[in-house]
Amino acid sequence: MKRIHNFSAGPAVLPLEVLQEVQKDLVDYKGKGLSVMEMSHRSKDYQEIFDVAVNTMKRLLNVGDDYSVLFLGGGASTQFYMLPLNLCPEDKVANYINTGEWAGKAYKEALKIGKQAHLAATSEDKKFSYLPKSFELSENPAYLHYCTNNTIYGTEYHKDLEVPKDVLLVADMSSDFLSRPVDGNKYGLIYAGAQKNIGPAGATAVVIRRDLIERMNKNLPTMMAYKTHIDKDSMFNTPPTFPVYVIGLVLQWIEKQGLENVLLNNQKKAAYIYDAIDNSGGFYKGTVEKEDRSLMNITFRLPSEELEAQFIDEAKKAGMNNLKGHRSVGGCRASTYNSLPLESTKALGEFMDDFQKKNG
Repeated sequence: MKRIHNFSAGPAVLPLEVLQEVQKDLVDYKGKGLSVMEMSHRSKDYQEIFDVAVNTMKRLLNVGDDYSVLFLGGGASTQFYMLPLNLCPEDKVANYINTGEWAGKAYKEALKIGKQAHLAATSEDKKFSYLPKSFELSENPAYLHYCTNNTIYGTEYHKDLEVPKDVLLVADMSSDFLSRPVDGNKYGLIYAGAQKNIGPAGATAVVIRRDLIERMNKNLPTMMAYKTHIDKDSMFNTPPTFPVYVIGLVLQWIEKQGLENVLLNNQKKAAYIYDAIDNSGGFYKGTVEKEDRSLMNITFRLPSEELEAQFIDEAKKAGMNNLKGHRSVGGCRASTYNSLPLESTKALGEFMDDFQKKNG
């Protein structure tokens, strides 16, 4: 079996052993005589699958029963408006740090639904090539929202943001979720689209502190209220059953390695590519400040767009796919999520060295 080196930003590579387990059980799950895709979400068998995903997530984030883990549809973008609808009352101000495309969209969505919103910090002045080192909160902040990793621009917060104890911290962790140890107890709410680091497309994980129910808007449409999903443990309506099953397997794969080891492996993977950039004498140019470089999405440019197109084409022929940068910024991007094998980034680093020798 031949598998490509898949550098896709999402939907992204999944662990081979997880894919093989899914394949083995696809038609007949554990001798039950049906597929997970055919199971009732109200059945005992599916509840066990769901509980594995929830409980493994809690252990990885080191949170207890004072947190709920939800699996919702609609993608992380739905959380851009569910968050302020639920947790920003009329007398409060939603605070945002804008570090790129998705962080900016979250801020704009709060404004669209008529909430008071404040930019506590932004790096737009230098085209999101760095992360702000400080922020200024508004009066009466409802929460501070930030995006831990910026998929398009290639920046990442490598530590949990520190905020005053009375400030509710909220994070979009879609593209570096569970790629390193995180203290979930520092956050009131974490959300992440599954399709980058923890599973297939179609589910969004929301980890929310249960005491926040008391401050939530009581007059929302049923499906827009976090309380609806907390009260019914994500089972108010049919959840994304098959994606959650795969997420559970990926989370167990992460837990088996340990998050410290996952981080070390991600650092090794990124080093192959960043070393190729840094040792190229300027042939490859990183697009962000070194201290803010992402371990998940590595962005770089070549001397011309023609060379970039040639690089992407020749890499694909060599079995390395999805290296084209986001359409809004161009250039090249290698996404190196947890599930990408170390051999893939080593192969790319070697290819980059060879391509420079031939074309530099």
